[in-house]
Amino acid sequence: MKTSSGLRAFICGCRDERLRPGERAFFREARPCGLILFKRNCRSPEQVRALVDSFRDAVGREDALVLIDQEGGRVQRLGPPVWRAYPPARAFDALYRRNPQTGLAAARACAELMGRELAALGINVDCAPVLDVPVPGAHDIIGDRAYGDTPVQVSAIGRAVAEGLLRAGVLPVIKHLPGHGRARVDSHKALPQIEADLDTLRLTDFAPFAALRDMPLGMTGHVVLTAVDPHRAVSVSPEAIRRIIRGEIGFEGLLMSDDIGMRALTGRAGRKAEAVLKAGCDVVLHCSGNRREMEAVAAVTPELHGNALARFHDARARIAPEPTFNADAAEGYLREALAVSA
Repeated sequence: MKTSSGLRAFICGCRDERLRPGERAFFREARPCGLILFKRNCRSPEQVRALVDSFRDAVGREDALVLIDQEGGRVQRLGPPVWRAYPPARAFDALYRRNPQTGLAAARACAELMGRELAALGINVDCAPVLDVPVPGAHDIIGDRAYGDTPVQVSAIGRAVAEGLLRAGVLPVIKHLPGHGRARVDSHKALPQIEADLDTLRLTDFAPFAALRDMPLGMTGHVVLTAVDPHRAVSVSPEAIRRIIRGEIGFEGLLMSDDIGMRALTGRAGRKAEAVLKAGCDVVLHCSGNRREMEAVAAVTPELHGNALARFHDARARIAPEPTFNADAAEGYLREALAVSA
């Protein structure tokens, strides 16, 4: 039985619209298990497809992951005028409040439409859905990215989005485990402290993640839950990952950190990568494309093996697009969702 994939347990970015020679050499040597794309990397369908192909060629694996944050609204790396505009999650909240069946159908159809655009580019992972439940007074870093303000509604719409992506042959990533909705600061800039008691967290924040614990991929949030571990962010907390994410929530998929370059985590890139893996994440996410930092991450990151390797293979096995798709109906739902978000 194969015990190693040959791919290392980190996902990284690149600087430009095509790989620089030094990046190609780094990817060939370090063999990260995934590449994450941003607006800086995306100009046209042909260019994106060539970039994706060149990354997979460099690491020597067609099953390497290629990720993107394509939620819709303000988090949309591919957008007009080259690609479609998609509404923020709040649009599906509005449609759901009018008619739950319509809201769910629209969320599923728009996610499948989006997923098929991504799959045509060779992108096989979308960092969505956001399952955070916002509360009054929270920072708007989640805001209109949330599918509602109750765990039941967030769970229902989040599952519809995940199912739509899977129908398109794209893996969804549930984020930000085990809940970022109460954060009062932006974790890109500072480390949020969430002081709710454990019973409250279980009833609200954890609930959507427990409802979608069968999904193939998940991403941790850089937040401190004082009721679980008052000293460490979830991404670097063994207590939070093993007791809450793997234990109480029961998530069994491949678990990646949020970007370790965010200011919520302090220290050098290599140290942060070590802490993330030691805490129980399967994969480190590093997004900036900074070569020096990527080399530091690669130096401390092992090849995927054991449970992490099994979860990687289980996720890859779920990339199975449905052959039929009603594009006209999906476009109709997209127009309706854009109209309510205007």
